[in-house]
Amino acid sequence: MQISLIANSASATPIVVIAIYLCLLLGLAMFSKTLFRGTSTDYFVASRSIGPFMLLMSVFGTTMTAFALVGSTGKAFERGVGTYGLMASSSGLIHAACFFLIGIKLWSFGKKYGYVTQIQFFRDRFESKAIGYLLFPILVCLVIPYLLIGVIGASKTIEGLSSAKMTPKGEKPGMFPELFASYNDAVPPPLTGAIICIVVLCYIFAGGSRAAAWANTFQTIVFMVMGILAFYLISEKLGGLSAAIEQANDAHLVRTPSVGTDGGHIGVPPAMFLSYMFIPLSVGMFPHLFQHWLTARSAKSFRLTVVAHPLCIMIVWVPCVLIGLWATGKLPESTPGGAVLAKMVGILIADPVVSGLVTAGILAAIMSSLDSQFLCLGTMFTNDIVIDRYGKEKFSDKQIVKIARLFVVSIVVLTYILSIVLYKKSVFDLAVWSFSGFASLTPLVFASLYWKKCSKAGAMASIIAAVAVWLYFFGKSGWGGEYTVEAESIVSIFGEGVMPVALSFTAGLFAMIVVSSITQKPSQETIDKFFPKFG
Repeated sequence: MQISLIANSASATPIVVIAIYLCLLLGLAMFSKTLFRGTSTDYFVASRSIGPFMLLMSVFGTTMTAFALVGSTGKAFERGVGTYGLMASSSGLIHAACFFLIGIKLWSFGKKYGYVTQIQFFRDRFESKAIGYLLFPILVCLVIPYLLIGVIGASKTIEGLSSAKMTPKGEKPGMFPELFASYNDAVPPPLTGAIICIVVLCYIFAGGSRAAAWANTFQTIVFMVMGILAFYLISEKLGGLSAAIEQANDAHLVRTPSVGTDGGHIGVPPAMFLSYMFIPLSVGMFPHLFQHWLTARSAKSFRLTVVAHPLCIMIVWVPCVLIGLWATGKLPESTPGGAVLAKMVGILIADPVVSGLVTAGILAAIMSSLDSQFLCLGTMFTNDIVIDRYGKEKFSDKQIVKIARLFVVSIVVLTYILSIVLYKKSVFDLAVWSFSGFASLTPLVFASLYWKKCSKAGAMASIIAAVAVWLYFFGKSGWGGEYTVEAESIVSIFGEGVMPVALSFTAGLFAMIVVSSITQKPSQETIDKFFPKFG
């Protein structure tokens, strides 16, 4: 009986391929460690020496997470083709605009005044240490859900790949029917999460932002190539693009706005489509993206990123959304969104080596974001809390790096524990809430760069108002579920589907304008520092 079970179990070759990929990644990390210069500046911002191509790969890899690959496929499976319009089409343009309007200016201030975190910039711009202590816990709390979608997304991907599956011929056993029978023959999510966290921690611990830049470049290339490969193989297996669309469930391709049997929304109402456009603004306040901007060698390094980033988004999102649409004709409607991509790969790609390569590509997208996020939290804690509180002169460079590493370890452990507790949460919905929080704070960064009269009180009022509204709706959603504004006053004007981010963004913007208009303006010295006169 034991021999029969082993013989009938799915091949574990994909897991072996993934293990080899992770070992290669660790090898690259060890190589990047040899380039580490041993200074805190090199650990935090790679001595500001990253060129155009690596900057593009780092920035794009950081913004493309489990949200893009796992989440978009699952959401397209649930909502239809409108998923692409919700995020990808607007993201391509808005991200590029933010890189140009925000990224280059922040890079120039960072290089000129030695900043390595957002908070250092905001403290100087608004002449207030207090704003740093207000922002730090908010940014940390918004990054943690972002971290969770990576760990949870990786766990769901491996679970979907290795679990038992229903086929027309009956149930197909998973990869480990004896070892992990209680997990539906699949690799347990806690084990996957632990391995992913440990691998990322190893190379962040070793080389900081330089290691992250090298790893992100490698991983971004891997997940783009593997995404295209998965798209090609799945479409070929379904008989080509036209045949694949014909096999999809017609009723699910273009969902009309309605309410499902479970009370959730189906389709994409017009108000939802429009209010989703606030969410891509989140890149303007991502602390990990700010850190990547600061690694650039010069302002010219941004050119390739501004031009190529929208194209890269299209290359990744179009295949993922189409695979989600095709899945409507192959998978039961009850299939969890986070497992759709892995199940389509497992069912339609028979070659276990190719299946392993494609899954490694998914993990590459996930891990290329995790490393930057872990590192940015360590950077923020070290510079914005410890050094600000006790003074940089009290620590050597080695001690500063050690403090950052210890905080990174603590955040990794916390993220791992939360990923187990919140495993059933939707990757897409968690991401939307995280992005919504960051997007709500973008009036702060725009005003700091382009409005001389924006005051300290106005900035703090903006933060408090935006976060208060965001928290209110986050609680109404069940702490991380899908949610749209239900207030009659809003629905009667804009219709159903308004995203909470539209209101939290507006609240922050309104508070900033009103309070800045009636409070003391920044000193002339500060205005001259951040708004220099030319000519």
